[in-house]
Amino acid sequence: MARRDVEFSAEDVTLRGWFFPAEGVSGPAPVVVLAHGFSAVKEMYLDEYGESFAAAGLNALVFDNRNFGASDGEPRQEIDPVAQVRDYRHAITYACSLDEVDRTRVGVWGSSYSGGHVLVVAAIDRRVKAVVAQVPLVSGYENIRSLVRSDLIGGFREQFDADREARGRGEAPAMVPVVDQDPMAPSALPTPDSWTWFTGTHEQRAPSWRNEVTLRTVEMLSEYEPISYIHRISPTPLLMLVAEKDVLTPTELAIGAYQQAREPKKLVILPGGHFDAYVDGYDHSMPPARDWFVEHLRG
Repeated sequence: MARRDVEFSAEDVTLRGWFFPAEGVSGPAPVVVLAHGFSAVKEMYLDEYGESFAAAGLNALVFDNRNFGASDGEPRQEIDPVAQVRDYRHAITYACSLDEVDRTRVGVWGSSYSGGHVLVVAAIDRRVKAVVAQVPLVSGYENIRSLVRSDLIGGFREQFDADREARGRGEAPAMVPVVDQDPMAPSALPTPDSWTWFTGTHEQRAPSWRNEVTLRTVEMLSEYEPISYIHRISPTPLLMLVAEKDVLTPTELAIGAYQQAREPKKLVILPGGHFDAYVDGYDHSMPPARDWFVEHLRG
């Protein structure tokens, strides 16, 4: 059965996405809830994940984060990680209202920024029975320190404060590029592979993606610490997929966070860098995620 467009309430905004019905099953089936990472929209390969989960007998609900893509929300292009965590929970509530869904068998999948979100969701929402975090951000503070020269961090703080004062006066939020071809130029994700993946995927698959976020987005990133929740995920089964050569959400940070998680858990090291998980390395990232959900939601 083909996917269908859906929309649902997240209390103050309407979120929109796709529902992929489970194939080859009769009666209610498990569901996996998915959203994308930093600034990305669902057309950036999440259709392939939804299709693969559906082919394995799992319903899949894919949605655009608030303020991005087809979903409502203001200010546009602003990422509030706490609000995005709440929206995962709203999406779970919506999924559980569908006739096709067995509400006792819910999984969450996230990647990059949303890979951090699902760590938090799994720790605080016991409706979640399995979680997969792909190339996850685990510490905003440490991630910023790994990407930004230490002598430039103070300048960011001055910009954050000035933007806060300007917004307090009713001015429009300051904006920054998500990526830039020059990794030394100001951007939220200053790595060469970020530029290549975002701009290429925008041209090929996702015309609605915009190369900008609010400056406050970067400030909130610097304050976000999913790692502080990771020990609370147990007894929910946790799978972490970590890229061997990840420079955007550094490999060593993710493995360090995994070591703090309690059982049951599993770590899979993916070949390549951060963005290989979506394209060239999809055949490495999808099977373990699919099998994890089949084992813990269908089995």
